[in-house]
Amino acid sequence: MFTPQIGHFNELQILGENEFGLNLDGGEEFGSILLPKRYAPKVFETGERIRVFLYLDSDDRLIATTESPIATAGEFAYLRVIDSTRSGSFLEWGLPKDLLLPFGEQPKRSRVGDHVVVYIYLDEISGRLVASAKLKKFVSEKPPPNFRAGMEVDIMPVEKTDIGIRSIVNDKYWGFLKGEIIENNCKFGLKQKGYISRITEENFLDLSFQPPGYTKVSGAAETLLQSLIAAEGGFLGVHDKSLPEEVRKVTGMSKKVFKQAVGKLYKEKKIQISDKGILLTSQS
Repeated sequence: MFTPQIGHFNELQILGENEFGLNLDGGEEFGSILLPKRYAPKVFETGERIRVFLYLDSDDRLIATTESPIATAGEFAYLRVIDSTRSGSFLEWGLPKDLLLPFGEQPKRSRVGDHVVVYIYLDEISGRLVASAKLKKFVSEKPPPNFRAGMEVDIMPVEKTDIGIRSIVNDKYWGFLKGEIIENNCKFGLKQKGYISRITEENFLDLSFQPPGYTKVSGAAETLLQSLIAAEGGFLGVHDKSLPEEVRKVTGMSKKVFKQAVGKLYKEKKIQISDKGILLTSQS
């Protein structure tokens, strides 16, 4: 027997209509669930199924909506704090009822206007959807054995640390993006396609937005170009004679990949090379 899931999208059967909207089949556990009139389709047939999101409204009544939240239960999201009460902070997540981030689920107190990365889950005691910013409870330190260098993954940058940008990989695992260029162009809370660049001896993930193989050079060249555009005077103080450690610190690339990227940009006449560094040409 199918049981609708609170905090998720469900395909529910339309039972009929009342003055407030449509009655949907919530099965034995929930009975009839209301889809308010403002969300109901103008044309429908009794017995057909409709895709809805289920959550508790401001009066703690189970309600259906055809609107889409920014994220659902079991997902991470980057949300804005829009209010604060005795219960905690409230986050804007795309539905009329804001999402509660209890103070007990905040590593540090959030203020109105802040953006925070949170995990959304269903509180078993209250039956409400809530958020937690204590991400370590929901993310594993160690990747699964099937992960390999070069594998494409989803990356959500979360916070800057001394060793790089701590990121959530595939909504489950920790990894690190490294390099100054990555930090300067990183969009926190935005899930992006990326790659596992290395799995360390300690079984930690090093990550990159640059794909492996030939396309890696194109990706590195584009990343380097964007960094030059963002840099003061269009200049970066590294070149093919720079130490590998210096190149990685400034660009986030190995010296080999950096030299390939520089060669591509030079061939395309987008940069000039000197013994002081690389400079954008006027036509770039």
